[in-house]
Amino acid sequence: PSVNPVRRKQPSELIATGIAGIDLNNTLVTGQKIPFFADPDQPFNQVMAMVALRAESDKIILGGMGMTNDDYLFFKNTFSNAGALDRIVSFINTTEDPSVERILVPDMALAAAEYFAVEKHEKVLVLLTDMTNYADALSIVSNRMDQIPSKDSMPGSLYSDLAKIYEKAVQFPDGGSITIIAVTTLSGGDITHAVPDNTGYITEGQLYLRRDSNVGKVIVDPFRSLSRLKQLVIGKKTREDHPQVMNAAVRLFSDAANAQTKMENGFDLTDYDNRALEFANDYSRQLLAIDVNVNTTEMLDTAWELFAKHFKPAEVNIKQQLVDTYWKK
Repeated sequence: PSVNPVRRKQPSELIATGIAGIDLNNTLVTGQKIPFFADPDQPFNQVMAMVALRAESDKIILGGMGMTNDDYLFFKNTFSNAGALDRIVSFINTTEDPSVERILVPDMALAAAEYFAVEKHEKVLVLLTDMTNYADALSIVSNRMDQIPSKDSMPGSLYSDLAKIYEKAVQFPDGGSITIIAVTTLSGGDITHAVPDNTGYITEGQLYLRRDSNVGKVIVDPFRSLSRLKQLVIGKKTREDHPQVMNAAVRLFSDAANAQTKMENGFDLTDYDNRALEFANDYSRQLLAIDVNVNTTEMLDTAWELFAKHFKPAEVNIKQQLVDTYWKK
């Protein structure tokens, strides 16, 4: 069973991943449950591996469901080359293995996580990929049992099956914690499919990956991504200017999106529009791209440099006290 609510502590510890699109805009907290929503052609496994190596946690538990041999070898070689095998426990089910075994992987991964969190008081990060394969395996098993399928041929118990996995995420008062980051692949970007639809009701936000055609890199989409617990740590466990910088950067990125729409429809652009577009390209390349690996202080400094490069202080709309302290002269 999942942990009794009275034995839980409100999540309050920062999990830094080194990926600015996550740490700056969608900061993760110990004891949180959050999925990556990604199309099958997105490099979500590479991002998961990067998170595993960069996150400040005592143990990494990897649960792989329906992995190709290429993905399995990628994880194995990445962890081995980084010398991190001593803190990583893996439960892998490949495409060649029976699909019924797939539905056991999350339970085994989380049982191991509970051992390290409860008995050893360690900070445990659980990576589950891919929950869509898990749900497909549930569908196969339920059909074999002649159960009546629900939406998108999924079993009627899908919500409960997903919830019993995600609700294992917890922070204990005595220091141990289980944080769950999962991957849910979307079929043709369909967010209304039963698996992402049910997942969104259970988890505390989501992270979207998309390719930014302007810079040719995969970024963490600031408009569709959300970490519902970030306010518990930003500005408290990170630098004081973090909330204001995050809000200002996303607002300016939104202004750039509006300018892009004007340009595509043949309207004239103002000087501000042109500067916003230049800012958006630099912001995507230097902060949102998944290959950026810096700590939160460097992320905030980079954001201030981009503000000063493209805008006047009044246009950024940040408290004057913070502008006086951090604005790059």
